[in-house]
Amino acid sequence: MNIPYGRQSIDEDDIKAVVETLNADFLTQGPKVREFEEKFAKYVGAKFSVAVSNATAGLHLSILALDLRKGERVITTPITFAASANCVRYAKGEVWFADIDQDTYLLSIESVRKLIESKPKGFFKGIIPVDFGGLPVDLEGFRNLADEHNLWIIEDACHAPGGYFFDSKGKKQMCGNGNYADLGVFSFHPVKHIACGEGGMITTNSEELYKKLILLRTHGITKANMSENHGGWFYEMQELGFNYRLTDIQSALGITQLKKNTVGVDKRNQIAEKYKLAFSNKIKYQYLPKQRYNAHHLFVIEVEDREGLYNHLQKEGVFAQIHYIPVHRLPYYRNIGYDGSNLINAENYYSRCISLPMYPTLREEEQNFVINKVLEYTNNE
Repeated sequence: MNIPYGRQSIDEDDIKAVVETLNADFLTQGPKVREFEEKFAKYVGAKFSVAVSNATAGLHLSILALDLRKGERVITTPITFAASANCVRYAKGEVWFADIDQDTYLLSIESVRKLIESKPKGFFKGIIPVDFGGLPVDLEGFRNLADEHNLWIIEDACHAPGGYFFDSKGKKQMCGNGNYADLGVFSFHPVKHIACGEGGMITTNSEELYKKLILLRTHGITKANMSENHGGWFYEMQELGFNYRLTDIQSALGITQLKKNTVGVDKRNQIAEKYKLAFSNKIKYQYLPKQRYNAHHLFVIEVEDREGLYNHLQKEGVFAQIHYIPVHRLPYYRNIGYDGSNLINAENYYSRCISLPMYPTLREEEQNFVINKVLEYTNNE
């Protein structure tokens, strides 16, 4: 067996779309980028989408569009990929970590509230909650908290295209639709739902933020709203921006991948249900609250001897993964004063967590093999 924790699925329609684009007039910022943006915005229910070179770039541009300044403070979760916190550091801001919920593994609203209320009014500027594993955070609850303290929200939805929750009015809220967060960020890394090789998308319902993002994505250069104009060739650099553009080649792939995401998420949930049935009352897994639909980028379990199970699965050809080393434990963050952070749930989770294979093309016999090997090891602990 050779079973990874995640795997992209590239079909003939994906290949055909890329080849057609390679034979067309544009390879970089052409019509496919705009088409992908429009279709993605429609898919999640947001007014605007901005395609970028990767999700890290998307997080960086989001921070800049929200005008975070040096020394200003932002709260996020320690159980995430480092980019969720690094984007704050890129703008020379300060990252503050709040603890996770011990069952959902998501940033705890109670922990965030306690942290905010322990500081003077205006101490924090924003919150970056993460739809970890594909499970939507309670963005309505976070929005209410943010509004109490005049904070913005960036939803890190990199794990969750296709995920959703029902709000207090019973309305379905897709991850990244912009109804409760100022900005949402998605990833198109190969092991994510929508594989573009690399790539990302920022979503928002704010036209003002959208215009800032478009400007910052391309060096801060524009031909719109110029202070002067010397002819058709003329442009202005109005901000210090970046080259964070997505190509037409990647966008063509993204369009075909997006078409298949609803079916892919359904398949991921079928796989999750089979894991849950096998592990029920035996092994702890990520809790699914009522009124939420998990897009299942990951399927995470907790076991006593995590290292032992990890090594056992590796020997059997099952390449499970650990998501994630708590960000405050990484040497960069330890060296700037985050060592010793009191994040008990995050620490406990990290000591026990392991991500099992989760992707739509995982075959039944492969999943059965994974389940048997997990139970074989844990029953003998």
